[in-house]
Amino acid sequence: MPSIRPVHYSALIKLFERDGFVFDRQRGDHLIYTRPDVLRPLVIPTYHKVPVFIIIKNLLRTASMSRERYFELLQSV
Repeated sequence: MPSIRPVHYSALIKLFERDGFVFDRQRGDHLIYTRPDVLRPLVIPTYHKVPVFIIIKNLLRTASMSRERYFELLQSV
């Protein structure tokens, strides 16, 4: 399994939209995405390279997404 590397925020947006998340609102430089079956919204910062700890610890855990699913969606972006 490859290691998770920093990615551009637009790739994360496409990835999570393919997983069913929809844009809800923006606050400053953070985009908020929601999905009805996920209790907490995803907060994606508009950084050139989103750090790995944000991707792994926050976004994947909040979305209940496995690493395998993440890499599968990332390849299709």
